[in-house]
Amino acid sequence: MEHELWFTALLNKLLAGLLTPLLTTIGVPPQDPSQPIPNYIAKFQHLMEVVVEFVQGLAEELIGHDSRRYVAMLGTLGVFVVLSNLLGLIPTLETPTGHIQVTLGCAVVAFVYYNFQGIRHHGLLGYLRHFCGPMLIIAPLIFPVEIISNAFRLLSLSVRLYANMFVGELLEHVFARLIPIGVPATMMALHVFVSFIQAYIFMLLLAVYISLAVAEEH
Repeated sequence: MEHELWFTALLNKLLAGLLTPLLTTIGVPPQDPSQPIPNYIAKFQHLMEVVVEFVQGLAEELIGHDSRRYVAMLGTLGVFVVLSNLLGLIPTLETPTGHIQVTLGCAVVAFVYYNFQGIRHHGLLGYLRHFCGPMLIIAPLIFPVEIISNAFRLLSLSVRLYANMFVGELLEHVFARLIPIGVPATMMALHVFVSFIQAYIFMLLLAVYISLAVAEEH
């Protein structure tokens, strides 16, 4: 028998006497009168555990030591991005990540986060030293290039996600109007695939940027 989450068990104990007669009256009696509330919460918990394990594996592979510290942010942004990508599949709703304001907001959060972690790990001066290159004699040349390169990561995170989702949604609407039979279902399936891929790439890039920010110089 499937393990029942404590919250679901509590609700069933409190509400079974009310819900079971009500569901029976409207013609949908529960399979178990003592448990009228299905254990969907536990299924959701299992799904989230799979997501957490996946993010932990990604973080451990790319960041290495102490990677669990960053799992919460990686997972939160990843779930937010994938849900925002998929939202456009619901009729009358748009894809939030098809708007640059949303993707830029995600990129700013990621940018501030990995730079903060770099400063936290090395200290402010130690983190700035990362941008100076291996030789202090060429630091005046390397430092501005590295700072600009770091700032351009905002574009890497925001514009790539925005462009992919905006163009994908645009093509979906165009082809659905041109060929309304069969093609919409195919485009929706492609939308789902791209949504997960783009969320994965966003997490992947953030994990790489964190690993670079907290890396020790050798």
